[in-house]
Amino acid sequence: MTMKTNQMLFIIPLQSILTCVVALALGPLPGASAAEMSDMERRAKIEAMYRDYQKDFADVEDIDPREAMKLLQEGKAVFVDVREAKEQKVSMLPGAITEEQLLRSPEKYGDRILIGYCTISYRSGKLAQKLKAKGLSMLNLRGGLLAWVHDGGKVYDQNGETRRIHVYGRKWDLGPKDYEAVW
Repeated sequence: MTMKTNQMLFIIPLQSILTCVVALALGPLPGASAAEMSDMERRAKIEAMYRDYQKDFADVEDIDPREAMKLLQEGKAVFVDVREAKEQKVSMLPGAITEEQLLRSPEKYGDRILIGYCTISYRSGKLAQKLKAKGLSMLNLRGGLLAWVHDGGKVYDQNGETRRIHVYGRKWDLGPKDYEAVW
């Protein structure tokens, strides 16, 4: 074997390794299913989707799930679930009220910070925008229910803590792998 042949044998595997490293760094292909993604990739996808949706309610202030958890522990926050009843039946954030409850008696919650959410916080962002126009302040939970569970938040159904979440549809099936998605 000549030196040139040995170099070629070394270059080919190195190119394969570099291709694998680049693929890992870039994450799954855009069409990759949630089942093929790691929890970290799912969380990154949620953040990217939320940033894209946020353009539709750019004037609404949002809050990180971990900061919302801190406010909840301190008794300073109340969550407003803007999803449909069938979604809420699967699970809700701790102590959450419905949009209807808020609109019926907004003064009842005046001493706490309102934090709206839905699956990924698009619908809640739109509600926060409408409320802002009427003089009522509601923060939007960045990344919604999906980001909440990824960041360690708990969800509850009528029987207590659950590992089931309603994800609106297949596109939003991005919960942690140890959660059951319902749509």
